Amino acid sequence: MMEIAYVCEWEKRPKSNHYPSIPLVCAWSCRNLVAFTTDLKNEEDEKEVSHMVHIIDTEHPWDVYSINSGHGEVISCLEWDQSGSRLLSADGDGQIKCWAMADHLVNSWESSLGSAEDGDPIIALSWLHNGVKLALHVEMSGSTNFGEKFSRVKFSPSLTLFGGKPMEGWLAVTVSGLVTVSLLKPNGQLLTASESLCRLRGRVALADIAFTGGGNIVVAATDGSSSSPVQFYKVCVSVVNEKCRIDTELLPSLFMRCTTDPVRRDKYPAVTHLKFLTRENSEQVLLCASSQTGSIVECWSLRKEGLPVNNIFQHRSPVVGEKQPTILKWRILSATNDLDRVSAVALPKLPISISNTDLKVASDTKFCPGLGLALAFHDGSIQILHRLSLHTMGVFYGSSSGSSQRPGDEPAIKRQRPGGPTVHFKALQFSWTSLALAGVDNHGKLHMIRVSPSMGQMLDMNTLLRHLLFLLEYCMVTGYDWWDVLLHVQPGMVHNLVEKLHEEYMRQNQALQQVLSTRIVAVKASLCKLSSATAARACDFHAKLLLIAISSTLKSLLRPHVLNTPDKSPGDRLAEICAKNTDTDIDKVMINLKTEEFVLDGPPLQSLQQLIQWVGDFVLYLMANLPNQGSVVRPGFGFLRDGWSLGMLREMMVMIRIWGLLKPGCLPIYTATSDNQDSMSLLFRLLTKLWLCSRDEGHPQEPDEPLIDECCLLPSQLLVPSMDWLPVNDGIICKLQGKHPLRLQFGKPYSLPGLNSTAQVEVFSRSPGVQRMDHLRCLYMGVCPTEDSKACTRCGCVTMLRSPNKTNAMKQWEQRWIKNCLCGGLWRRIPSTLS
Repeated sequence: MMEIAYVCEWEKRPKSNHYPSIPLVCAWSCRNLVAFTTDLKNEEDEKEVSHMVHIIDTEHPWDVYSINSGHGEVISCLEWDQSGSRLLSADGDGQIKCWAMADHLVNSWESSLGSAEDGDPIIALSWLHNGVKLALHVEMSGSTNFGEKFSRVKFSPSLTLFGGKPMEGWLAVTVSGLVTVSLLKPNGQLLTASESLCRLRGRVALADIAFTGGGNIVVAATDGSSSSPVQFYKVCVSVVNEKCRIDTELLPSLFMRCTTDPVRRDKYPAVTHLKFLTRENSEQVLLCASSQTGSIVECWSLRKEGLPVNNIFQHRSPVVGEKQPTILKWRILSATNDLDRVSAVALPKLPISISNTDLKVASDTKFCPGLGLALAFHDGSIQILHRLSLHTMGVFYGSSSGSSQRPGDEPAIKRQRPGGPTVHFKALQFSWTSLALAGVDNHGKLHMIRVSPSMGQMLDMNTLLRHLLFLLEYCMVTGYDWWDVLLHVQPGMVHNLVEKLHEEYMRQNQALQQVLSTRIVAVKASLCKLSSATAARACDFHAKLLLIAISSTLKSLLRPHVLNTPDKSPGDRLAEICAKNTDTDIDKVMINLKTEEFVLDGPPLQSLQQLIQWVGDFVLYLMANLPNQGSVVRPGFGFLRDGWSLGMLREMMVMIRIWGLLKPGCLPIYTATSDNQDSMSLLFRLLTKLWLCSRDEGHPQEPDEPLIDECCLLPSQLLVPSMDWLPVNDGIICKLQGKHPLRLQFGKPYSLPGLNSTAQVEVFSRSPGVQRMDHLRCLYMGVCPTEDSKACTRCGCVTMLRSPNKTNAMKQWEQRWIKNCLCGGLWRRIPSTLS
């Protein structure tokens, strides 16, 4: 039900070592970046302590980026923004720093913004809400419409600019009872204000922040004593005359039930954890009270109740439309029995609805992700409890045993406890689909734990596939990373998942298909890498992403000849004419086009020659390999039945042919055995014949014998290029399919060979003397590149950090991929030897 996927630890050094900070904090972003803290102590000078922030992407955990944060005190809070690209850190001296990627690289960060409440420790921190909230409807998981499965919820931003655009900024709560807000103005300046939570300021030991649909902020606070009330405050932020204004209002408070229970009144003196169940729900809160040896957890809900009316007023005739007066009251939903001492709490981020009806549907469908919260204990175990009823859904008995059991298999009290200090988790975080837990233990090691979507229930394969498919669709719609879903995909599931994902995608309306067109290809590519049987298809999907990008770039260069043109753009007209005209002669297809729309200046065409060359080489490679598709599936096989992609290649061949008349230097270069060989005309004729066989996706036809015979002759007419497919990813996901956890070390790349390397196709193998390729610019970088490069964290695509191009057309191409790869993955800097 829960098992460790990998553990990453620090290398022991002679003079300085990483120690877990107290408190130790950890945060997981929607882009699968995990940040956590340690203290770096100098063994020679005990007073010299650096407060470190470490950032990893979960696919390359060894490639840690460690920041000497510059905080003067221990870091108390880490918080990612909604896009997963910026990180806030706050410390015990009131300093708040905002970290952002330098050059959009996940292993290069810098801090340019910050605020301070000098000497007042920060205990709660949050970005202001941007007003985007999505609901996931488990009861609609069988629906064919994504709009019914995932719906946008009406939710107001915490603060808006002119036109309703959400204003960026953050909010923090300090120990002395201050709430401080920092707003990022559009010009880059920071607007800061502070206000007391209430008139009588008192010490606040724990606090948490949530948001309401109306744009307000709710702060929960306690002084740390279980006999004191847990106070709630409404905070409204506004900007008046270019100054930030904060208004606070006291809301109903509560006393923990364990303090009113005569048996437990003095048993748990301290409140150790205070959390809203979700950031967008200020009406449900989780409280944990502890002693030195044990803990108890309570879940509370804010309810609207009718106010009883005095007997004097009950007999008077009611006014028409008059309603009974109501009052808001906190009511306890559930509480646990006495537990071992809790060391960390993790709450799910999956936005499933938790009404009674939805919970019943989730129970009927056995869909568990997002239902459970995780408690880590000082004995090293983790329990998953139902987020409302708090009953145990599953138990993990620590890394020493490496196993987990279902509730009731063996009482925790019967287990033998090892002597000495037990390894236990000081910080715990759920992934964004709740299928993984990242935990940092009391030795500073990072543990990645799989959390089964079935929570130990016996599921048939179809139900499990449906749950994984549902979460992949959710990631596709939201743009969140789906790495944690891949943790649960076995090689045998890959083909079915890819097929079902495609079927669901094809059922969506045309507009949504267009929005998700590249994201679904990226998801398919990630899935196919998990199995040696489908690894070649992963290459096809990456090639398709590049093909789509080149096609849209080349078409965007076209301009209508006159401004008052009809609705369709030149690119649309080109696609329409090429689809209708089935002629195999490229020049006859050209005749039907308005060639004046294709007239471009020479420099842009010449600078794009490397992309044009890739298109030409790709067509030649596909046609030359048409007869070679035997028992081993080679890269390119997926295109031979893909009428849409073949049609796109035809359009580009026609476009390139016209441009070649204007600027012969931009044409793809072929090495032919005959001087009078018209290579483009020959390839277009063969490509059109293949396209005619597969353009009807419902009833594709097999290529006829004459076409295959002509393709067999191609290698004797033209020199067929060796396509540089993307390398097999050096990430960890393909190596996590076994049950044994991997032991990794920060700073040392994991060198285990890729998945079933003996079964791989020979096109993946690279000899040491092979030229390295810049996969985005389609340039060769040499056998031993000296240029600094960056690689995609998801697909492994490599490109140079600095642009060698001077022309605007190529710079525009490069700007499209400055933040993300073709597949949507993030960039990380790699040494020149690895590129």
